[in-house]
Amino acid sequence: HKMSASYFGGEVRYTKRYRLGQLLGGLTRHFLLMSATPHNGKEEDFQLFLALLDGDRFEGKFRDGVHVCDPSDLMRRLTKEHLLKFDGTPLFPERIANTVTYSLSDLEAELYKDVTGYVREEFNRADKLDKDFRSTIGFALTTLQRRLASSPEAIYQSLRRRRERLEGRLREEKLLKRGAEVRIEAERDLPTFSDEDLDELEDAPDAEVEAVEEKVVDRATAARTIAELDAEITILKGLEDLAIQVRRSGTDRKWDELSKLLQNKAEMFDAHGHRRKLILFTEHRDTLNYLAERIRTLLGVPEAVVTIHGGMGREERQKAQNAFTQDVAVQVLLATDAAGEGVNLQRAHLMVNYDLPWNPNRIEQRFGRIHRIGQTEVCHLWNLVAAETREGEVYQRLLEKLEQEREALGGQVFDVLGKVTFDNRPLRDLILEAIRYGDRPEVRARLNQVVDRALDRQHLRALLEERALARDAMDARKVQQIREDMERAEARRLQPHFIAAFFCEAFALLGGSLKGREPRRFEITHVPAVIRNRDRQIGIGRPVLTRYERITFDKELISVPGKPLAEFVCPGNPLLDSTIDIVLERHRDLLKRGAVLVDPADAVEDVRVLFYLEHSIQDGRTDRSGARRVVSRRLQFVEIDSTGVARPAGSAPYLDYRPATEEERRLVGPHLEQPWLSEGLQEKVLTFAVASLVPGHLDEVRKCKEEQIVKTLAAVKERLTKEINHWDHRAQTLRTQEQAGKENSRINSAKARQRADELEARLQKRLTELKQERRLSPQPPVLIGGALVVPAGLLERLGGQRTEAPDAFARETARVERIAMQVVLDAERRLGHQPRDVSAVKCGYDVESSVVGGGRLRLIEVKGRVEGAKTVTVTKNEILVGLNKPDDFILAIVEVNSNGKGVPKYVRCPFQREPDFGVTSVNYDLSELLARGAPPS
Repeated sequence: HKMSASYFGGEVRYTKRYRLGQLLGGLTRHFLLMSATPHNGKEEDFQLFLALLDGDRFEGKFRDGVHVCDPSDLMRRLTKEHLLKFDGTPLFPERIANTVTYSLSDLEAELYKDVTGYVREEFNRADKLDKDFRSTIGFALTTLQRRLASSPEAIYQSLRRRRERLEGRLREEKLLKRGAEVRIEAERDLPTFSDEDLDELEDAPDAEVEAVEEKVVDRATAARTIAELDAEITILKGLEDLAIQVRRSGTDRKWDELSKLLQNKAEMFDAHGHRRKLILFTEHRDTLNYLAERIRTLLGVPEAVVTIHGGMGREERQKAQNAFTQDVAVQVLLATDAAGEGVNLQRAHLMVNYDLPWNPNRIEQRFGRIHRIGQTEVCHLWNLVAAETREGEVYQRLLEKLEQEREALGGQVFDVLGKVTFDNRPLRDLILEAIRYGDRPEVRARLNQVVDRALDRQHLRALLEERALARDAMDARKVQQIREDMERAEARRLQPHFIAAFFCEAFALLGGSLKGREPRRFEITHVPAVIRNRDRQIGIGRPVLTRYERITFDKELISVPGKPLAEFVCPGNPLLDSTIDIVLERHRDLLKRGAVLVDPADAVEDVRVLFYLEHSIQDGRTDRSGARRVVSRRLQFVEIDSTGVARPAGSAPYLDYRPATEEERRLVGPHLEQPWLSEGLQEKVLTFAVASLVPGHLDEVRKCKEEQIVKTLAAVKERLTKEINHWDHRAQTLRTQEQAGKENSRINSAKARQRADELEARLQKRLTELKQERRLSPQPPVLIGGALVVPAGLLERLGGQRTEAPDAFARETARVERIAMQVVLDAERRLGHQPRDVSAVKCGYDVESSVVGGGRLRLIEVKGRVEGAKTVTVTKNEILVGLNKPDDFILAIVEVNSNGKGVPKYVRCPFQREPDFGVTSVNYDLSELLARGAPPS
């Protein structure tokens, strides 16, 4: 990677991106680095990289036997091909690269030979110039050669622009000077290129590369007299004429091969004969425009092709990317490397490299646009190579060797492409050597040997092992703990059904509509303007589109084989965020005004109040305004009854309640005027929250932070103390030498002492910061809203629908439920599982049962019914948890007889669809559920 630093002797050399990382690390609160190659095999360089995350823990050059390194709390390291899902299946599909070779036509071969001869001759003349200007001319000629290999259009336009620019230079020189042999000065505003600059440019943004190329390629020349410049222009005119002939001939063998791929390759079409989406990469804008026109003509549908290149603004590129992923009519994305890195394009699984980059790492970066998490299809790549060209011969050898090793090592070979060097030289140097000297048999043989050595199987295995040096591991207990935490979080997560219910209602309220397509996937043919215009007002990076071919609220349904890729509507998505912002703007006051809700599952008659509280935990650090830094914030719910007893209400109690009707509000009107409702409820709820909720929140955060801080504290003290001791000793040694008259030219004792003092100050400063970070304290809970909750039992009595005493009914219901719970807990233990009663938490299920050895967490909702009952009532919250975790949710039904005994029946996947927005509970036919049930297993 380019965000690196390396030791050269006692000196550290930093890349510009490393300096950027240092700057960002000092400014940001959250700093995440993602690299495919964090470790280059040198421990000291690896620790320099880790110093971006914590400079104190990795201060100074690594010294074996002195320093230890345990970065497991700072990084996660896994290779793509080894990533597995929890069920053990590969996370990524297979990827296959194919080489398509072709021969140039006679006219194309003549153009190639003449332009390559021109490039070779100009390189030879540039060798006589000073080093800085030689690098500039070399860059210009290299770019010209790459455009020659790209397309007839690219080389023609490049030759024309270069000839026109040099003709302008010639006219200027003739006006200023006399005589053909008078020397002309090199243009001084052209950039020069070191090897590091060229490496940086390889990974620079596409627009930046294009700007540098356009500035250099048409102006840099080795001509040093008017006569030499005039002669070069004459050569360029001849080359331009030949390029025009190639254009007019209509012969383009490279295009012919692409056309065959598009029309004849079976992989290009699905089982129904419909064309699959394809991404095609080129290196040059002229070629991109040329291909766009030809592919549109071939397909007969102009809108079937979209383009992305460095000259487009970010928003314009985003729209093209979204059109490709969302619009069924768009079949081909033509792109330069503006879309080659950091962009998700797994809507497609087919890719063509029309131009091969001179940096092999670019192949992996491009391939990685489709070979991503969420891809379900085998990924295919076709590389087009002109077999009879100098650069084509090098690449053909490389790709053939790569394919041989892929068969032995699998797709892992792509993971190390960026690390492969060719006798410690980049690939571009080999290609340039082939262009300049490839007519010599001994040079061609040597280049083949270099490629073979670079891709030798043992060498590739060593690179893979080198990458594994930074791999961490988690024991089975830790994996199990993380898995259970993830399953609990998934059961309580906002998406998909909570968000789907809200979005469908809110979207309709704002004038939009969704059309159902595949199960739980929708199409939006028109997004209302009020939503489309909101994204810019609230500063969302991605635009809201006019239409969406597919959206989904389920992340596992983003990719469905044979169907369009869906937009994942979740928090952070511009469509959802814009909708939320408008709804809050129009209706935010309703939260504080409160509401009257009905609990349809409550048979008693006591009205209660539901309060919403926000609670935060802070540490001892302060932000720029002087306020303490918040490290955790959560929304909590508390209910309080007429006796003043408060209790936690669960994570989302409102989902099981419904709004009261006008008639119901009239019936309970007198009950809403009871004195206790105005007797300091807020203070009671806050007192309860401080005593019962805040300590649990604080303990949870402290447990999470304490282990991390303790480890960091120990590592910082050990590293900085050793560095202080090192520089103390160094200062004493230098002082002794200076007293003996031996001066050190690089460092003296005063500087060494200063360094030790600086490190001591840094240690004290960091220890103070960690002490402040460890000083966690709760902020007072804040009430943000509330609602009156009316039990259905009260409404039934007031409406004359029930005459039975509520207390007797409630006692009998509680007895039956208690028996059912015990029956299910016993059944789980007999199966060898570890059940736990979580009914008091009100999380949408009653029992968490850990499967010993299997890793899964069973979420069981227990329903106890007296023998002979006809229906069973399930709340909306329980249904949504069941739909969120269909593979792990069990509805356990226990019919309790008159003797207080019962036999459990387990119903798996009991719910087929989420309830409508206004529904709070659903009555199911008990006999139908029992018929679907089975004994516990």
